[in-house]
Amino acid sequence: MSSNKLFGKYRLGGLPLSNRIVMAPMTRSRAIQNLPNSLMADYYGQRAAAGLIITEGVSPSPNGLGYARIPGLFNQQQLEGWRLVTDAVHAKNGHIFMQLMHTGRITHALNQPVDAKIWAPSAIKAGGLMWTDQAGMQDLPVPEEMNLKALQQTKDEFVAAANLAIAAGFDGIELHGANGYLLEQFLSPHSNQRKDEYGGSIVNRARFVVEVAAAVSQAIGKERTAIRLSPYGVFNDMPPYPEIENMYMHLIEEFNRLGLVYIHLLDQVNRGNEAAPRSIIELFGRKFQNSLILCGGYTKERAEKELQYGYADLIAFGRPFINNPDLVDRFSKDWALSEKLDVNTFYAGGPKGYTDYSKHVLEPLTA
Repeated sequence: MSSNKLFGKYRLGGLPLSNRIVMAPMTRSRAIQNLPNSLMADYYGQRAAAGLIITEGVSPSPNGLGYARIPGLFNQQQLEGWRLVTDAVHAKNGHIFMQLMHTGRITHALNQPVDAKIWAPSAIKAGGLMWTDQAGMQDLPVPEEMNLKALQQTKDEFVAAANLAIAAGFDGIELHGANGYLLEQFLSPHSNQRKDEYGGSIVNRARFVVEVAAAVSQAIGKERTAIRLSPYGVFNDMPPYPEIENMYMHLIEEFNRLGLVYIHLLDQVNRGNEAAPRSIIELFGRKFQNSLILCGGYTKERAEKELQYGYADLIAFGRPFINNPDLVDRFSKDWALSEKLDVNTFYAGGPKGYTDYSKHVLEPLTA
């Protein structure tokens, strides 16, 4: 290799990143009553050596709260909690984007306030179950099809949450257009069977996603607005469809027009799915004009090869950051990664398996 790109500096829009390692968004379910807190600030602060941190999915609305104990950003108390997080990351010279995630039909009423709506492009139930703290696993519900008023309300909520995130000190916003959540639900003909201008053709099915991205970028700036996508991902009942590459080519053209600062491309191979075809990475690498982040089961060695290959600008790592809060140091100094990873505490709440993994040793601290 001609040089080591993974640890080189990189300018993301106006942000001077210290390396090309990104901490991927990961749901951790530590936000009691959907409020970010000091425990979450400790967690993100421990990992601030990443060139960029992208938070777990944050709902812009009570209607978008899908999973138990996930955080929101739609009131002042949540804003104040998120300030703890941004302060902790910035105190260590890190940079952090908030991922805004509206889960749409992937939710359950027990995980939402009593007056919330379960909305989706069409009234089509997703296959699968949802954990609720009150009653354990439950069937996913049949959602209510969004009318034009609901579409406008939801766009406004994304914009309001983006503005609150900037007020809370975030460096930018990543819209979650992947993993079968609301934005991707509009893209797929399996979940979007509308007969109006938001359904049918590729242009129509992409319309809501593009409108949300445009509204957010207009509100907070294109250099602070990004999106995550997962073409060929099947998570949350999103089977493939014949015109996938045409859909994402259209989205690339629209996001180039808007000037979004990055696209975060997720390959769901680490979820046990088949790897996305190489052609989709090359399509984004060739056609998208700004930064491209790749994510999906990368090792340090594979990440470096990808950067050397030239299509990607940054590489995101998920699970390795859970039990290796000092992952950047471990990579750069060739230290062994921790082999201790307790999957039972991924979403359990509390510090165990969250902030108690130590640096520079292989064993997590005693809780």
